[in-house]
Amino acid sequence: TVIRAAILIQKWYRFTMARLEMRRRYSLSIFQSIEYADEQDQLQLSNFFTFMLDHCTHPDSGNKNESNVEIVVDEDLCLKEFEKKIDVPDSYYGPRLSFPLTVEDANALLHAFRNEQLLHARYVLQLLSETRRVLKEMPNITHLSTSYSKEITVCGDLHGNLDDLLLIFYKNGLPSQQNCYVFNGDFVDRGKNSMEILIILFAFLLIYPNDLHLNRGNHEDYIMNLRYGFTKEVSKKYKDHWKQILCLLRDVFSWLPLATIIDSKVLILHGGISDTTDLDFLNALERNKVRDHIHVRVILFSFRNVILDILWSDPRSQNGCTPNKCRGGGCYFGPDVTAKLFERYNLKMLIRSHEFKPEGYEISHDGKVITIFSASNYYEEGSNRGAYIKLNPELTPRFVQYQVSKFTRRQNLRERVGTIESSALKSLREKIYAHRSELISAFAQYDINGTGRISVNDWAAAMESVLQLELPWRMLRSQLAQMNPDGEVDFMSCFYDLKMGQPIKEAQPALAETLCRYRKDLEIIFNIIDKDHSGLISLEEFSQTWRLFTSHLGIDIQDDSIDKLVLSIDYNKDGHIDFNEFLEAFHVVHRLEKKAT
Repeated sequence: TVIRAAILIQKWYRFTMARLEMRRRYSLSIFQSIEYADEQDQLQLSNFFTFMLDHCTHPDSGNKNESNVEIVVDEDLCLKEFEKKIDVPDSYYGPRLSFPLTVEDANALLHAFRNEQLLHARYVLQLLSETRRVLKEMPNITHLSTSYSKEITVCGDLHGNLDDLLLIFYKNGLPSQQNCYVFNGDFVDRGKNSMEILIILFAFLLIYPNDLHLNRGNHEDYIMNLRYGFTKEVSKKYKDHWKQILCLLRDVFSWLPLATIIDSKVLILHGGISDTTDLDFLNALERNKVRDHIHVRVILFSFRNVILDILWSDPRSQNGCTPNKCRGGGCYFGPDVTAKLFERYNLKMLIRSHEFKPEGYEISHDGKVITIFSASNYYEEGSNRGAYIKLNPELTPRFVQYQVSKFTRRQNLRERVGTIESSALKSLREKIYAHRSELISAFAQYDINGTGRISVNDWAAAMESVLQLELPWRMLRSQLAQMNPDGEVDFMSCFYDLKMGQPIKEAQPALAETLCRYRKDLEIIFNIIDKDHSGLISLEEFSQTWRLFTSHLGIDIQDDSIDKLVLSIDYNKDGHIDFNEFLEAFHVVHRLEKKAT
């Protein structure tokens, strides 16, 4: 009896753990699919964003072409001139830097950022100016040797998660002549401390230029920063000097090296490779000509493709090289593509980042390709570990995993998975609502008799045909739509628990849905137009931009509909609207969650 009971408990435990793991995996799949769809939208609109940067005008500019970041930061502006132009008040109690920097300065920065202090704008600009000077002397491909240090540490995406960087330094030690680091891009965006991460990395780069190395990622890009939060972070933290900082950063990003090679055997770059990757060509590029790598129209097509491939590509288990349709840029490269490049350049290993991994790393292509991802809790608290690699002189990789835990230690596994699942489903429901009209049309094609009900297979096919997220829709059905006793799906139940944020009677349903779907894109556009970041946009600017945007995307919305809507939001009738309030009116509210709070 005792043995039978033990077996039953063991079966129950395994079953429970398997279900939790299934829920965790499909939640992470939802997050990743939506992330890639968002990046695809970003790339598809890249030409439009470039046009806006080149041609947007401001009423006070005399109709001169003027970009939001075209503020001249003189390359010859020396450190002393920044001192003359920008005062540091006596009331400032943060670090006071002097150049050349010392280890004590770096330690002061770490201490200040742990205590949530800001570095004064003068020192930020001086630091960026010095960083640009050093980066300009570096080649496109950095060559390192393990003979000068016992081990080299390689870190992946950090995405503004300062706690991860601090934990890495705590576990692995600070950069020094005896402790070499390579940071493989995507330092910024998404997290709230991108600026602090850059300051720390650039400071150590200036102190140890031969021992700390940086590769460019796909998020070291001005337009990506507009969409994914870094621009907003800088403008909030440095209200008086954010334009100068962003302009200088844009230049600094363009000078970041593109790849690193260790002992002539290990290639490190952010995204991946393609069947046309040529390291000799890559080394000869004028990398600073690509200030915004996915938005360049004037350079050679092959030049642009090389940059997209190394910053955006992902490995796949199937042979061949095909366009990366999920992300909208770069390619999928198979084991044969890796083997071909290795044979040509006598390589042993490719280390890349760019891709979320639940355990912080993944090995593929028979051990030849390693993905390293250093941002723990990337999608949600508890969603993943971060990791870094340590390479010894034998080039044997050793993985170190970690996870910053603020709240999850107080939760059991079921609670942690529940938190991740809830957040993922919330994001998915918002995506569903933003495509409401298209989904209803797709459902109707299967609902020949107009019953409002269709089979599970038809429902899943309709969901995938519209959203194209490659998700296990049959498994997710119970979380997204109701089923009647006959086993058919009530497809309108997908939208029962969702509504628009603040109902505005002037917004027709089709218009409201369109605005909801393109909220992020509109935010980028109006950040470009709103030069002083006041949040106020003139009615004329709004209407002109909206017409350009809908024309570019082929959206059929009557002009008078948007005009009436905009006039209704101009509450004080001064000819301007608060764009943040406008965006807030077109976000999806989850009714059940709102009742519970």
